[in-house]
Amino acid sequence: MNDSPLCAVGRTVDLVGGKWKAVILFYLLDDTLRFNELRRKIPSITQRMLTLALRELEADGLVERTVFPVVPPHVEYELTAFGRTLEPILRAMREWGTRNKRRTERAIAERRSLVA
Repeated sequence: MNDSPLCAVGRTVDLVGGKWKAVILFYLLDDTLRFNELRRKIPSITQRMLTLALRELEADGLVERTVFPVVPPHVEYELTAFGRTLEPILRAMREWGTRNKRRTERAIAERRSLVA
């Protein structure tokens, strides 16, 4: 496999890209969370999208899913050691987003108006 920056960035984006994966990973940095706790922290995500993102993150080895044998089922999600290696990237993304809040909000609003 090619080790060019383009390929390395592409592999990383393939694992954490999309609208929700990085957000989910960020919330799991500081805590193990249940499905509904994640839904409350990300109110605009649908149940289906959260389920799909968590399944992909688990399949890629970034998130671990633990099912407790109780009724009703109790399921928790936490970062794996591999997932924790993303911490500096996720914290840098938050810092950049906070520092550039007005500009990013304006860009997103302009992009949305183009497709409306």
